[in-house]
Amino acid sequence: MKLSRKADYALRILITLASRFGEGPIPLTELAKLNDAPKRFLEHIVLDLKSQGWIDSSPGRRGGYILAQPPDQITMGQVVRYFDGVIAPVACVSTSMHKSCSQARFCRFRRVLLEIRNFTSRYLDNMTLAALVVLEPVEDDEVFALELAGGDGI
Repeated sequence: MKLSRKADYALRILITLASRFGEGPIPLTELAKLNDAPKRFLEHIVLDLKSQGWIDSSPGRRGGYILAQPPDQITMGQVVRYFDGVIAPVACVSTSMHKSCSQARFCRFRRVLLEIRNFTSRYLDNMTLAALVVLEPVEDDEVFALELAGGDGI
């Protein structure tokens, strides 16, 4: 699974708003600065987030964006599916964008990909914004610790 830029920036915005839940609106300019994101691109994303009922906006000098729901009510799975469509790594194990494959009846690794889809879906569906806010950022040494990942080629 690879997140699109839209899903990435949407999650950044939502996590920022979740981390300041109840503190008042955050202007788009500040959201862009805090998340190292182009303001013009975020303008489109906040409209999508608003249409889903995840955020609200208030106009004016002290206006900006706030979460429209408590952070424990919005999951990564919801956001990723909205912006990227599916979580399945390949179309032959997708339910919503399924495409048949001539090798489906014989394919041994399709089962592994199905299990990856199921694990990823469950994990993202249980990961709320409230849970994300308290996670520690990943350090580079964790990313490059090959003994934890099982080898090169990741």
